[in-house]
Amino acid sequence: MSQTPDSAVRTYIDTHRAAFLDDLAEWLRIPSVSAQPEHADDVERSARWLASALAGTGFPVTEIWPTPGAPAVFAEWPSEDPDAPVVLVYGHHDVQPAALADGWHTEPFEPVIKDNRMYGRGAADDKGQVFFHTLGVRAHLAATGAAAPAVHLKLLIEGEEESGSTNFRALVEAQAARLAADVVIVSDTGMWSETTPTVCTGMRGIADCEIELNGPDQDIHSGAFGGAVPNPATVAARLVAALHDADERVTVPGFYDDIAVLTDAERALIAELPFDEAEWLRTAKSHAASGEAGYSTLERVWARPTAEVNGIGGGYQGPGGKTIVPASAQLKLSFRLVSGQDPYAVQKAVTDWVAARVPDGIRHSIVWGAPTRPCLTPLDHPALRSVVRAMGRAFGEKIRFTREGGSGPAADLQDVLGAPVLFLGISVPSDGWHSPNEKVELDLLLKGVETTAYLWSDLAENWKPASASASVPTAG
Repeated sequence: MSQTPDSAVRTYIDTHRAAFLDDLAEWLRIPSVSAQPEHADDVERSARWLASALAGTGFPVTEIWPTPGAPAVFAEWPSEDPDAPVVLVYGHHDVQPAALADGWHTEPFEPVIKDNRMYGRGAADDKGQVFFHTLGVRAHLAATGAAAPAVHLKLLIEGEEESGSTNFRALVEAQAARLAADVVIVSDTGMWSETTPTVCTGMRGIADCEIELNGPDQDIHSGAFGGAVPNPATVAARLVAALHDADERVTVPGFYDDIAVLTDAERALIAELPFDEAEWLRTAKSHAASGEAGYSTLERVWARPTAEVNGIGGGYQGPGGKTIVPASAQLKLSFRLVSGQDPYAVQKAVTDWVAARVPDGIRHSIVWGAPTRPCLTPLDHPALRSVVRAMGRAFGEKIRFTREGGSGPAADLQDVLGAPVLFLGISVPSDGWHSPNEKVELDLLLKGVETTAYLWSDLAENWKPASASASVPTAG
């Protein structure tokens, strides 16, 4: 009796499971810590290892793309159908620093399998989630009997995500023609929990700044001059106090212009998640939930923009008193942005808002960091439907939806390439990203393999994007 496509995929995965895990462990042994200069050669070695592994998987094109920092890896496997969707998978091969002295139970770069989990730096973030695409595409080919994927498949795996993706946007802009895609799939994300599989549909953007306020040319006596000259620390406090109204809404004019407002359907989907606010507060090491009136905690974190005071300083900070009017004060602010907000428009609005509130006698400067744009995938996007169906087949249950409150370089791909960004990850909160004893649940890792094995056929069968180009080379 012939196997069904699903049973063929699962049989292939079971047969190749041990070799797949051995190969992943070999990759994890390379300490590709991009933030530490002494590991620059290891990051290079990691890129070479991945390029070789992708070539061994069957990708006819594998290239290492140098940057002024760490190298990225590009791979491409054309479909036999020139009208097939073009899919770009994003991930990263660099990892966070790790040492046994940090609290690891085992050497962080000597992977260990225990209780059906693989422990090691990068097991979940992000080598494991990159590597499941290798076995996934092979299982896809085994089940379909094809010589090439059902979609035109590309991979871009960067090498400095953990150190700020400093050169990533420039790389994407320089290689935009090679990276052109109908959809981007980010495999650097996670699910709600081991028992609640989810698909992330968006990330917030960010704009952050440092404000310097200067008053007197030096600290001066508060008895002789206080109350008669402007105090930069007082100005800093007034700026912070004016940043939000009584409902915790940001007061900067134009801040909420054009944002994507949560629909009733989206709010209902968020409310479906088994959210325990008390447990969340324990994780946050906080004692009460707070934020913009009219929204739940998850809605505030995922789908509403924010303004946060990250730091405030000025004047004397030592023991005892020192009665001065300080010469300067400083503020650090960050703004998390949602779909519809332009980071540069927010920068201008905040800059104008600050200038209008700084009194005569106070000189000020405001310096902005590099912004990141928000990204959001519409719930009715056909590619998202394919991801949900493929995950549903792999997990055998309903797939729910989340968003990410943080920000990441995936938005640069959306911005430069003009392609929607989808998220496909199987990591869970207990995996300990950036922490000692990082691990990946092996059953979930293999569900990621299975999901990608189904996904490429589903996309090809159910989505023919208008932008699919007949000039895309075919396999052969």
